[in-house]
Amino acid sequence: QVQLVESGGGLVQAGGSLRLSCAASGRTFSTYMVAWFRQAPGKEREFVAVIGRSGESTLYADFVKDRFTISRDNAQNSAYLQMNSLEPEDTAIYYCAAKTDRLLTIRAQNYDYWGQGTQVTVSS
Repeated sequence: QVQLVESGGGLVQAGGSLRLSCAASGRTFSTYMVAWFRQAPGKEREFVAVIGRSGESTLYADFVKDRFTISRDNAQNSAYLQMNSLEPEDTAIYYCAAKTDRLLTIRAQNYDYWGQGTQVTVSS
């Protein structure tokens, strides 16, 4: 099992940046694929980005448009989401998720472990 705790959310103006962190505890972090999802009010949870076990592979949602970067530091048992050029449409609760298979999966139901989420609010 792995426990995930997100941090780094907050209120930022449009065009600003935030860096989200996902701290993991439990089994060896490097054995997990890690992804970020988000959920806005009244909308379904949607995929943002995923990173491979050693950081060698990444996949992003189209709406990221080179604004976001996912990374990880297995020595620190942490993953990150650097978000630049934020837009009001990026306002949502952002969740960190993990799974043990090697597929770069974008479906939320394929992830076994979830954090509690961190709120990101972008004002116009």
